[in-house]
Amino acid sequence: MRQITRRVTVAVLVAIVLLLALGALPGYLKSGDPYYMTATATDTDNRTAIPADTLASNRYPYAAAALANATDAAGSGVANATARSDPYWKGPVGVKGAFSHSPFDEFNAIRQRNRSATTETAVFVRQNGTVYTLEVTQDP
Repeated sequence: MRQITRRVTVAVLVAIVLLLALGALPGYLKSGDPYYMTATATDTDNRTAIPADTLASNRYPYAAAALANATDAAGSGVANATARSDPYWKGPVGVKGAFSHSPFDEFNAIRQRNRSATTETAVFVRQNGTVYTLEVTQDP
């Protein structure tokens, strides 16, 4: 193999390894306080609430987890309990946000689906006849 071909091959392999590492690294960055997507049942009869079955769990994992936990809490007899998703850490210097999916991304995407079902800090979602408010919070 010629010298230049070997160098180009090594450079391409190094670039591939670096890109793979950059894609996997943000998931391991955990610093600061975690953020959660929280779901709280409300007494509000918001007719414009977004149907929960339109929020696919593979596209909205934080919202789906919060709603599933809220449904479990309601099934256990806990009234108006706040359920939450798994934690999300922003990571240092904002690097993680550019390379990973976050509850902030989900919140903004859901807000844009139906502006009339939102407030500045919450989104109304209807699941099994119950309206939930979804919010991104730092409260555990």
